[in-house]
Parts: sequence; C-alpha cells; structure tokens
Amino acid sequence: MHAKRFGAMAVQFRDYYETLGVSKTATDEEIRTAFRKLARKHHPDVAKDKKTAEEKFKQINEAYEVLSDPEKRKKYDQLGADWNQPGGFQPPPRWGGQQPGGRFYQSGGDDGVQFEFGGTGFSDFFETFFGGGRGRSAFGGFGGRQATAERGSDVEADIMVTLEEALHGSTRTVSLRRAGSNKVENYQVKIPRGVHDGQRIRLAGQGEAGARGGKSGDLFLRVRLARHPDFSVEGSDLIHEAKIAPWQAVLGTELKTPTLEGSVRLKIPPGTQSGQRFRLRERGLPGISGKRGDLYVVVQVSVPKKLTEREREIWGQLAKLHGS
Repeated sequence: MHAKRFGAMAVQFRDYYETLGVSKTATDEEIRTAFRKLARKHHPDVAKDKKTAEEKFKQINEAYEVLSDPEKRKKYDQLGADWNQPGGFQPPPRWGGQQPGGRFYQSGGDDGVQFEFGGTGFSDFFETFFGGGRGRSAFGGFGGRQATAERGSDVEADIMVTLEEALHGSTRTVSLRRAGSNKVENYQVKIPRGVHDGQRIRLAGQGEAGARGGKSGDLFLRVRLARHPDFSVEGSDLIHEAKIAPWQAVLGTELKTPTLEGSVRLKIPPGTQSGQRFRLRERGLPGISGKRGDLYVVVQVSVPKKLTEREREIWGQLAKLHGS
C-alpha cells in the first residue's frame, strides 16, 4: 500500500477490490458473494487464530461497506484511479483541503486539529474519505465574537461494532493521537448492549481544545454495525435467507439455522412458498426497551439450473400429472 501525507499525518491507500478478491468491474452480486464467503471464513467465532481473523474480518467489512454502496463505490473509483502513479496518491481536487472523517488532513492553515485513531475497526483511509465529520461549535468563532471564550469543535469518528457486541455489550480500547504529539491517549469505551447503527457514543471533553478559556469539544464515536455473512439487520430484528430445493419446499424439511448464539433446528412445513418468512422469537438484537427482537428466516426456493436426463424425465412426469 502507498502512503500519502496530508498535513501532519499519512494516509495509506486501501485496495478494497483486492481485499475482497474481485475485479474493478465486479457486479453487486459478485461483491456480495465474495464478502459472504470471506466473512464466513474469517469470522472470529469460527477461526482458530481469533486475533488474525478479527483484523481480517474488519478489513473485509470495511471494503464491503464502501463497495456495496453505489455512491461510496463511485467516489472510491474516482479517488483511487491514479493512486499508484508517479508522484504518489493524490485525491481528486473536488475533495478539497479538509477531508471528511475522524482525521482531518489539511493542505494549509492552522484552524484544524488532526487526529489519528486506533481500535475503532476502521483504517485511516476509510475515516478520511468515507467516515464521520467534524462539527463546529455554536459558542463563537463567527461574526465578531473573537474576544469571548470559544468552545472547541466536536469530533466524530466511526467505530465498527459486531452484532455479537451489540447483543452482549463490550468494552473496547480506543486510542487517539493528536497532530504534533507523539503521545497516544487510550480510552476504555463501553459499547452498550443493544447499541444500534448510527448511534453515537460520547467521550466528553476529548474533541478540539477551546480558545480563550473555552471548554474542549467532545469526541463522538458513531456506531457502524459490522456486516454479517448470515444476517441483515432491520431495527432490532435479524433477517436470514435460507435456500431450499423445490422438493424440500413441496415435502417439507428441517433446516439447521444459524443464530448469534449457535444453530437451531427449524421445521419447514410442506407447501412452503418462496419468500415465506418464519419467525424465531427473541433471537434478534436488544431493542430500546431491552427486549430482544426476532430472527426471521426467509426461505428462497432454489431451482436447479442443470438437470440430468433422468431428472428432466421426472420433472416432465410431474408436469403431465398437473396438466402442464
């Protein structure tokens, strides 16, 4: 990877296509399939080397976070087109001097504070170009109030939270280094049980320093739920897609269904239709009230694309029985 320095800190380019093992022309379905395959392989719950798997899982999630979003992917393709050309990685001019994100890279001026984070699950590159942002304080800094105390600006970064952490809660160590300082500040950040996507965790007084005696701003860590290979999230409910064969749909079957707490057996009754939902009560995530949501298993009937001559003959006989 190639690092390019903006202001006082360096950004290392991330090749998200390489991370997922897909081409730059990959379709949305190819990207989704690659993510699920890699995420299952490197999920910390199943890997032997949990530390290595955890890091790899975060890299895969970050890549999918960008490439699965059409707008982010378009920006990324624009951003990374010439990153490894002579002269090094340069963002397109329209990105401007101050980049959005938990780290603020400025080409000039001294009114911005730069931060470097660790332990959030996201890379410098993601935070710089696809992460949160900084909000200016409402306590001065505009229109002739320069003589009064000015509160420092708040800072926002992203923190990747797994569904397992959202279910049980956890404590994470997040590190922060400010521009011009070699000191690394460590914070024990409590991830509350039932945290939801987009929720902000506040670290009071850890944003930009105030001016003329003003209070420091706050640091907000915005939660981004890590994508899971087996589940999607709808509020506090989890959705799992299960593929079954046509004869299983007709005759009924029993599925081994994953949950966040291990597999369970789910009976699929005869005559099940494609798209039909089955509910596993309180197998989802904790809601605002503390009560857990549900896990919905959505059945998709998978029609075989290739048939042997014998299979074709049997399907033909079925068609005759039904007058088709």
